[in-house]
Amino acid sequence: MGLLRGVARTAVVAGTATAVSNRVSRRQSARWQQQEYEQQAQYEQQAQAAYAAQPPPAPAAPAEDSLSDQLARLADLKAQGVLTEEEFAAAKARLLGG
Repeated sequence: MGLLRGVARTAVVAGTATAVSNRVSRRQSARWQQQEYEQQAQYEQQAQAAYAAQPPPAPAAPAEDSLSDQLARLADLKAQGVLTEEEFAAAKARLLGG
């Protein structure tokens, strides 16, 4: 009977050790997952804060037409009858700085 008792005791100790080891592993895994979740949440908050802190891009400056383009447009408007001779002369004088 001594051998059977020894085998039974060994089985109980081994079973208990396995159960404790598994429980410790599950707890560690749960803690690591929680830490990863918290780190991910913190990273996302930082990314959102950094994105919100960026100023919006400046609107592109309108491309200015050259003087000759502006004069050609005035001439087209005059030819279409939109501008009178006097309006054309006044607008041309403004463009030419006089």
